[in-house]
Amino acid sequence: MTAAGEGRPAGPLSDSVADLCHRLRGQVSPRTAAGFTEVLRRLEAPLQVAVAGRIKSGKSTLVNALIGRRVAPTAVGECTRLVTRFQYGTVDRIEVVFTDGTKQVQPFAPDGGIPAELGVDIERVSHIEAYLTNAVLRDMTVIDTPGLGSLDTSSVARTQRALGATRLSGSLADDAEAQTGEPAEPSEDAEDPGSADALDETSRSALVGAEAVLYVVTQGIRADDQQALAAFTAATASREAGPVNAIAVLNKADTVPPESVEGADGDVWLAATKLAEKQAGLLRPRVADVLPVIGLLAESTETGAFTDTEADALRTLAGLDDGDLEVMLVSADLFTTWDCDVPAGVRVRLLEKLDLFGIRRAIEVIREDERITVGALHRRLLDVSGLEAVQRRLASVFAARADGIKAAAALASITAFAHHSGDHAERQRVHDAIEVLLARPEAHQLRLLEALTLVTSGAVEMPQDLTDEVLRVGSSAEVDAQLGLPGAPVDDLAAYALERAGWWRSFASFGATPAQARVAHVVHRAYFLMWQRLKTRASQAAGAGGSASGPGPGGESAGAADGVRRVDPAPDGARTGHIRQDPPARHDPPARHDPPARHDPPPRPGPPARPDPAARPDPAARPAGYPNPAPPQAARPQPVHPPAAGPGGAGR
Repeated sequence: MTAAGEGRPAGPLSDSVADLCHRLRGQVSPRTAAGFTEVLRRLEAPLQVAVAGRIKSGKSTLVNALIGRRVAPTAVGECTRLVTRFQYGTVDRIEVVFTDGTKQVQPFAPDGGIPAELGVDIERVSHIEAYLTNAVLRDMTVIDTPGLGSLDTSSVARTQRALGATRLSGSLADDAEAQTGEPAEPSEDAEDPGSADALDETSRSALVGAEAVLYVVTQGIRADDQQALAAFTAATASREAGPVNAIAVLNKADTVPPESVEGADGDVWLAATKLAEKQAGLLRPRVADVLPVIGLLAESTETGAFTDTEADALRTLAGLDDGDLEVMLVSADLFTTWDCDVPAGVRVRLLEKLDLFGIRRAIEVIREDERITVGALHRRLLDVSGLEAVQRRLASVFAARADGIKAAAALASITAFAHHSGDHAERQRVHDAIEVLLARPEAHQLRLLEALTLVTSGAVEMPQDLTDEVLRVGSSAEVDAQLGLPGAPVDDLAAYALERAGWWRSFASFGATPAQARVAHVVHRAYFLMWQRLKTRASQAAGAGGSASGPGPGGESAGAADGVRRVDPAPDGARTGHIRQDPPARHDPPARHDPPARHDPPPRPGPPARPDPAARPDPAARPAGYPNPAPPQAARPQPVHPPAAGPGGAGR
């Protein structure tokens, strides 16, 4: 992890939150100011992802594969009972952090991993900080956790404490406030207020917690997996996990019996894929997806544990008679005891690094190409492991949304610190500052992430092509990727953003259900903000020195000659912290027809001819070919209230 002050916030919204902390530190109590300092440190640090799950689910093996180095202990021992945070550092070292806040620096073991024994009283240890000169950790801090479900209750308690899974007393989501509307009193066990730089244990736990979760499951999801996932994702300062900040993997995919999964046709990987899809249905909406992976195979190939000696042994095995080889691959015992030219010790190491599935696939690859190099064999086995798909998903779910995720968690912590102080004036001062921040254009991504959560979790049902479009808009930080036109010229991107903004505004008024309309207004606003940025970029490139002006979709002003963007401060519920439907434009109601079974939207064309930005879309015009709207519903839609610190919920 970069030191405080040396890193940079994840994006413009995190930058705004950091500026808010800097401005407020001199206007709040010393205790709250100390909390804001910690928030600043977290904003400048990489996104923190906890790898969580039940015991013996292969979490540490997967951590090693993600980092690309065998550093996390996989055998049951002293250190597997502790939370370990792997982060970037200029010098490889271990810091044992004790419960009283003191630290003890230790080197890594001779094999490059964390020592099996720390030589200290384990009951006095809070967690371990491991610093590595590893490029992966520049953008993501990986937190390895003990498995929940262990009989060791002290390990579970340490895990929940270090990840902030205990309820944050005094937060905006606190039950007492929800019932009374009044700030909660500080907890009785809070530290002495006279200690200016001291943070109470509850607040410290919230700050140490992760901001996103990678949850590891195996073949059978037990009843308490949902509870375990909820406990870990509570560390993100959110009461509920969601597809914005949580994904899951089906580890040990090679152990899924293909005959137990309908439609697998004897294919192990196909069986694992189908099982993962079923598990995704069980775990939604707490996770974005469940992906199959073979953690052991990924670890062995990605960390370089698979050596030339093992590759030569596999070549020898590939030359065996088919009958003998099939018998050997029936079980681990037969594989290690069968009489062949490969020494038994080498075969044991092959099992430890590849297991029977990996050995079989490696032999198949060698038989296909007897001259294959060790490096090429590594790559083929890595492809088989499924790790690349997990890495891509981590990038799309976490990395691309890091700015919004970190800003939402930071706003929740800021609110909690002010609330926990018990000073009403201080709390109001912080609340007002957050309200001003949420009116800025960059804060719209919080509503966009909330809309993404609603759609992907199934809380708001939409046609598949519109769901895909919401996912595309909310899953990337690059405008051309959000528009689905990578590499297109700026003028074409601006024209398409304007066209899509008008389409979603019309969809919100015609044909959408109330719930769909609330999401549609958020997507409309997202496209409009893209259009603003693109027009500003085009003007700057042309030397105009200012952004385009004139009304855009929805009648908002795109800016002025001075280059300052002026927008409606809260068109979609920014000041309330949740999605709010704009009042629809008044128009003569169209002829009513029986509503179709499903409102399939029209096909979306490619980038249209460049429109005139000054032309205001006719709110009464429906997209060509779109069916007549359903009769209006009599019941007023209920507002969507996200979790206290979820996207868009921090300022409620």
